[in-house]
Amino acid sequence: MKAIWNGQTIAESDDTIVIENNHYFPQESIEKDYFKPSESKSMCPWKGQASYYTLEVDGSNNKDAAWYYPEPFDKAKEIKNRVAFWKGVQVVE
Repeated sequence: MKAIWNGQTIAESDDTIVIENNHYFPQESIEKDYFKPSESKSMCPWKGQASYYTLEVDGSNNKDAAWYYPEPFDKAKEIKNRVAFWKGVQVVE
């Protein structure tokens, strides 16, 4: 699977986990140069607290377009150290 935004592959892996129609990529599969930590947080009742990254590609920003669960609840422990995408990021085979 590949995650693409603004014409660049920002993550690529054969080992994604699909939850609620989102592909969660292993942390080591992301192109870290494109990911900037965000202060944003949100809460999922069964996964826990999500943290976000803003994407920066070729001078363009996509605020909070990637998220991850640093300490997911037990029901979602399989997505620890994994990143998912939205806000126009294409995930394709």
